[in-house]
Amino acid sequence: MNDQLKMLFQIFWTFFKIGPVTFGGGYAMIPLIEKEIVEKREWLKIDDVTDIFALAQSVPGAIALNASIFIGHRISGVKGSIAAMLGILLPTFIIVLSLGMLYMLIKDHPMVEAAFTSVRTTILALIVYAAKKIGKTAIFDKSTLCIVVAGVPILFFIHPIFVILIGMLMGVIIVWIKRKLGYFTILDRQHKEADGGSKDCSLSVEPLEKGG
Repeated sequence: MNDQLKMLFQIFWTFFKIGPVTFGGGYAMIPLIEKEIVEKREWLKIDDVTDIFALAQSVPGAIALNASIFIGHRISGVKGSIAAMLGILLPTFIIVLSLGMLYMLIKDHPMVEAAFTSVRTTILALIVYAAKKIGKTAIFDKSTLCIVVAGVPILFFIHPIFVILIGMLMGVIIVWIKRKLGYFTILDRQHKEADGGSKDCSLSVEPLEKGG
């Protein structure tokens, strides 16, 4: 029981520290989650975090909250989800409540406007960094590269949820076609490199042995 409570407190405290500095929404969390949960705590791998953020964006609700709940559940089940949710929500609630009471007094102050301008620029840098980290694990062959290239312009015309669903459908179709053609499909970069594959965007399929 003590070990479980200790783990739940660690989950709560980790997300409590992440929450106050997550300007810019869920994707700005990725560098912090990578540092705290992947590198420092070693609770999850970066591939797991990438999958969780993809899932968190595909369901209703704020991506930061969804991602924290999914991550907490992966670490310690339902209780871990609750601990992570409280950790990510509590500091944000306190900060928003405090700023809401002070907003009318400071909203037109030039120093405040300058600070928020700088914060917006920093958010952009965090999102670009997060995209780079996700890209390293998500793009590893011609198929995944083509999905990204096709998906970005589509985002200008349709809702992101439909882009995610289309991407999922494309992935299923591509794997089905490759297997019908008699190819074994490598589904992530880690397995590709472990099998001696190159790190460029070559087609990640291998012929199946006949008669095996």
